[in-house]
Amino acid sequence: MEPVILQGRVVTPGEARGIALVSREPLSFWGGYDWKTGEIIDRRHDLSGTNARGKILALPFTRGSSTTTAVLLEAIRAGTAPAAIITTDTDFFFALASVVADELYASPLPLIALDASGFLQLKTGDFIEILKEGAIKIIHAGHE
Repeated sequence: MEPVILQGRVVTPGEARGIALVSREPLSFWGGYDWKTGEIIDRRHDLSGTNARGKILALPFTRGSSTTTAVLLEAIRAGTAPAAIITTDTDFFFALASVVADELYASPLPLIALDASGFLQLKTGDFIEILKEGAIKIIHAGHE
């Protein structure tokens, strides 16, 4: 199967590769993400019980408050954060965590925004590579 290339908009730059973990539902990192392990712990979320550590996490946006920034920043420091995050628009809470992580730990988190039609092409289990200019290379895992 040929890779699919989508062009996203760079919110915070960087390159990453990994297995996709995709949800069409927003997630609150406060009470929804365990920064010590990388597990999604919001029991009402469709990704509950999965681990986002080192994966390409695709969420349309965050739900909740600015505490998402603090939880994601702790996960970056602890090495339990996703390798990158793909959203449907600029998410300022994710972006702030990435910028601060770059300043404090020299460890920015790539953040890319895709339009709605591009986001719908992402599936859990796909292998995704995020390139410098926001291009997203997808190798589908054999599902429809």
